[in-house]
Amino acid sequence: MRNAIFHKCGLAIASSLLLTASFPKFNLYYLAWFALVPLLIAIRDLSSWNRFRLGFLTGLVHYFTLGYWLIHMLRTYGYLPIYVCVPIFFLLGAYLACYFGVFCTLSGYISRKPIIGVSLMPVLWTGLEYLRAFALTGVPWEFLGHSQFRNPGLIQISDLVGVYGISFLIALANGIILMAILGLTRQKWFNNTIVKNHLAVIIVIFAILMSMTLFYGQRRIQSVDRQIADAPLTKVAVIQGNIDQALKWDTRFQLKTTLKYLKLSGEAQKQQPDLVVWPETATPFYLQHNPTLSQLVRKGIIDTGADFLIGSPSFLRKPESVDYYNSAYLIRSDGTISGKYDKSHLVPFGEYVPLGKYLTFLGKLVAQVGDFKAGDPGKTLPWRNHHIGILICYELMFPTIARTQVNNKADLLINITNDAWYGDTAAPFQHFSIAVFRAVENRRSLIRAANTGISGFIDPAGRIIAPTPLFVEAVAVQSVPVIREKTFYTHHGDLFAQICLALSLIVVIVQISLKFRNNSL
Repeated sequence: MRNAIFHKCGLAIASSLLLTASFPKFNLYYLAWFALVPLLIAIRDLSSWNRFRLGFLTGLVHYFTLGYWLIHMLRTYGYLPIYVCVPIFFLLGAYLACYFGVFCTLSGYISRKPIIGVSLMPVLWTGLEYLRAFALTGVPWEFLGHSQFRNPGLIQISDLVGVYGISFLIALANGIILMAILGLTRQKWFNNTIVKNHLAVIIVIFAILMSMTLFYGQRRIQSVDRQIADAPLTKVAVIQGNIDQALKWDTRFQLKTTLKYLKLSGEAQKQQPDLVVWPETATPFYLQHNPTLSQLVRKGIIDTGADFLIGSPSFLRKPESVDYYNSAYLIRSDGTISGKYDKSHLVPFGEYVPLGKYLTFLGKLVAQVGDFKAGDPGKTLPWRNHHIGILICYELMFPTIARTQVNNKADLLINITNDAWYGDTAAPFQHFSIAVFRAVENRRSLIRAANTGISGFIDPAGRIIAPTPLFVEAVAVQSVPVIREKTFYTHHGDLFAQICLALSLIVVIVQISLKFRNNSL
């Protein structure tokens, strides 16, 4: 019995590590296509509770190995002792691991018939990913589909079904491989024999789905390339200042930081950009409220002769309070401010404390400013003949924000961020991988300026252009195409994922009803 338990735990942990290795920094994306198989083999003859526990273990190890950088961030920049960092890290990992636990529990519960089970597994997985995207403010970090960000032929279907469609295909592949292994080794799925003819049918269906996906991807890339060739271009420069987070808010370094960004912008001037983009909170002071430094920035903009988009904290005084915002200012080449975007989706405990009126004993990780207020969701900034959709840091993870901006006329997406928090870990690479999907989903050029990297450009087909290394000063200039087409995904959003969630709920409710009726009889 003990050996059997260790064997099943080993299989669960193997799935965890295979999943983690499919994401950055490892980037072994092909592992995702069979990473869940060891876990599914382990749960095939367990009770509901034991399936949950094994799934929970898988999720816990996966999120610990994927998100290890959170402890670094909490300790280095949250100034929390290790004995506080570890429990916070564990709680977040445990919450996310519950989705694995629920998936494993329901995988055996929704149907113990092999072919029906393998057909419903991807539906259930996709529905749970969608639920994770908005439950408790949402944690849509590195879904299964995100692992394929360097697989351009596959990810083009994101303009129809979002990243969730790719997660669906990967989960389906895992289920089919599981059934093939069980069939070839004459093992059973919850005491049910794998019928080879049924397995052959589901394999054929999967092959057709993949062929259609790759065919669509090839044709869509060709179509987008034609659009790019005919589209107007605008030249954009991104500035990576590489400012040490530990010094960023030290008043003694404010002038030095500002001069560095102006110097780098002067280097970009040689290529005559239309727009220069500075990262999130690039100005370590309140733009417009520090006369000396604000005037210095204004003069630098005028000297450069381009328009600027600058990340800066801002505030609004009220009679009885002050509201703080994480903002981006759009400034014309003559130094006048033409618009401001305030971040609309804030980081819990990073930029505000949920239920702060009641949880007064909790504080924020960002100690330099007061609690941030949320801005208007979906707001875009008019710029010349365009509209800019701005995604500040964490907002990049939420497809609804970018989609809403594109529906609100955005024909360029710009992500400004400060990933210095993450240090030299996998997190900046993981964060960057998500950006690819925002570009493909909406067929927009995405421009990214990060304080310490990764900065660069992503074209409307999801191809990464001129990415910068981490922790270096960098200037990247690129002419980006401006496409105004609205995709099916832009119009209809996460319809596919919503259908998966609804279908999962229906199946679960039906199974509960049948079980209740049978028990009553």
